[in-house]
Amino acid sequence: MSHTLGHTVNCSLLFTELPVNERPRAARDAGFDAVEFWWPFDTATPPQSDIDAFISAIENAGVRLTGLNFFAGQLPGPDRGVLSHPDRIAEFRANTELVAQIAERTGATGFNALYGRTQDWADPAEQHRTALENTVAAAEAVARVGGTVLIEPISGADDYPLKTAADGLAFVEEARKAGADNVAFLADFFHLAVNGDDVARVVRDHAAEFGHIQIADAPGRGEPGSGDLPLDALLTDAQSNGYSGLVGLEYKPTVPSAESFGWMR
Repeated sequence: MSHTLGHTVNCSLLFTELPVNERPRAARDAGFDAVEFWWPFDTATPPQSDIDAFISAIENAGVRLTGLNFFAGQLPGPDRGVLSHPDRIAEFRANTELVAQIAERTGATGFNALYGRTQDWADPAEQHRTALENTVAAAEAVARVGGTVLIEPISGADDYPLKTAADGLAFVEEARKAGADNVAFLADFFHLAVNGDDVARVVRDHAAEFGHIQIADAPGRGEPGSGDLPLDALLTDAQSNGYSGLVGLEYKPTVPSAESFGWMR
């Protein structure tokens, strides 16, 4: 059997042919009712008018926002998150308040906090402590809207400390011990596979603990079927092992976005 999990379209990698605020409507036109985004603004604290326009674009498209990244600096690029950056604490904390405001107005519940790359000038222990303290603060900010802070291992940056499922799950456990109950692991099957994890085993052992799943095929990060990851089997196993959330389509389409959903038929 195949899985029956629903989908949410990551409009920071899909529909990039269009301006950000036109992407929710494009997702709706392609047949989806849920979208997720990386932080869609250039700064941690954009003008209120920009936030209002983003929320209006989602509402007017008739889709729901299910997930949003906290501000992550330059992504992709030199930052890959600011959770652990000791000199950006105030910036990150201010951003958590805006994320909570967007959540209150949209009903979004999943919020990805990217750890950030190791900084040459910073003590790794201080970076880790900063990441934990910021995670607890972020968890408090979104708790009032029933939100969950998501922790994701990623690939493509050797100096990003969370690479494997074990890395991510250990950090989630630390955050919970520090008092943040609403923190969970984000399983991005593409990143885990590229980093050498046995994704089938991770799914078998931990699917019930996943706060969210994102998919892209590997190698290449294209749509399912463009690589050799057994995504349908992995998702079927995730569901049978206790995952009941949505599946984020976070891939770089190899064809125009609206044409990249043939694998679903």
